[in-house]
Amino acid sequence: LHGTLWDKIPRFAVPVAATAILSQLFNAADIAVIGNFTGELRTVAVAAVGTNSSIISLIVNLFIGIALGANVTIAHAIGEKNDTMVHHAVHTSIVVAVLGGLIAAVIGELFAVPLNQLNVPDDVFPLALLYLRIYLAGLPVILLYNFEAAVFRSVGETKIPLIALTASGVLNVILNLFFVAVLHMSVDGVAIATVLSNAVSAAIFLLKTDKVIRLEPKKLRIDGLCLKQILRIGVPAGVQSAMFSIANIVIQGAINSLGTVVMAASSAAYNIEVITYDILNSFSQACTT
Repeated sequence: LHGTLWDKIPRFAVPVAATAILSQLFNAADIAVIGNFTGELRTVAVAAVGTNSSIISLIVNLFIGIALGANVTIAHAIGEKNDTMVHHAVHTSIVVAVLGGLIAAVIGELFAVPLNQLNVPDDVFPLALLYLRIYLAGLPVILLYNFEAAVFRSVGETKIPLIALTASGVLNVILNLFFVAVLHMSVDGVAIATVLSNAVSAAIFLLKTDKVIRLEPKKLRIDGLCLKQILRIGVPAGVQSAMFSIANIVIQGAINSLGTVVMAASSAAYNIEVITYDILNSFSQACTT
């Protein structure tokens, strides 16, 4: 809250960038595992995971935008030394994350089939649908992790999100190898590993809350004023992010029409390409907070 900004912004942004890059590298590990341990199905499996990237991004980015509203609301309250507002905003954010995840999961499951019919080849479709259904079922814990990370960043704490992601990411890789290489599962194995590792991340956050953003389970409820403030800031940010994802869904549909091999190649390349965006976006996150 005091002093110069030029040294604080990088100190905030670098761990955020490292967190995002690690997350993307762990996603790349999903592709690497199914690309090396699923035998003759490897190209189809990689294509199945890749075709879901834009759909998943649409859902997750919408809620990450809303989480940004929580970040700003809590940061404002901390700057104003309004402990009551901080307390209400933290608990409201957690409830919104879980309820939003449940609603998104139900709606997603209902529309999973049409969402996956974007020129997806017949050999890819069953695996793509299986991966998407498992991922959607895990949305409550996946969104809870993202909201918790936003809460921690609101108090300038970027190291704990990095630690939580590192622990869950290592677990993700281990589970990927166990499910796919040992149990001979396919895309269902990497999807289950992703959901379980996100649940571990969320649990780590719950154990690490400090007195400023302390979570008290008995007080978990939605505060109307806090919710209004979070949505006022977060919904436009979420919709803005979703617009990029909608454009990517259209592009993905065009890629799908070119066949399984092109889909798999695009999936592999995307995991590296998005790292550049993550680095730039980390400074945006710092400035927003």
